[in-house]
This record gives sequence, structure tokens and C-alpha cells, in this order.
Amino acid sequence: MSDEEATHPDHGLGSLLTIKQTADHLQVSTKTIRRWITSGDLTPHRFGRQWRISELDLQAFIRMRREA
Repeated sequence: MSDEEATHPDHGLGSLLTIKQTADHLQVSTKTIRRWITSGDLTPHRFGRQWRISELDLQAFIRMRREA
């Protein structure tokens, strides 16, 4: 496996961000991210006990918010 494949696996989700990374990217609190997840506005992926947000889902969320 090349370094490129290790950092960007081809699983159709893009990179996966933690809730903190997502909050930092959007410049909001982690509580806001969790609220958006709970309301169904932002789609998380669960891996064990950890939640991740895919780049593609985050981009769709941003587009949805921009159009609203």
C-alpha cells in the first residue's frame, strides 16, 4: 500500500474527521457539532466508540446550509 492509499483510502467517504476536527474546521464548538448530529443535519459514522464525519458529508452539510 502506498503512502497515498494510506492517507486517502478509496472507501468513498473522503478523509474522516473527529468531532473536534470538524468543530475546528467550522469554527464552532464540539457541542454544536453534536447538536447537528443529534438533529440529523450532519451525518456521522461510528467506528467502535468513536464518531467520525466524512469530508464528503461535511461538504454536503456546508452546501445545504449555504442554500438554506
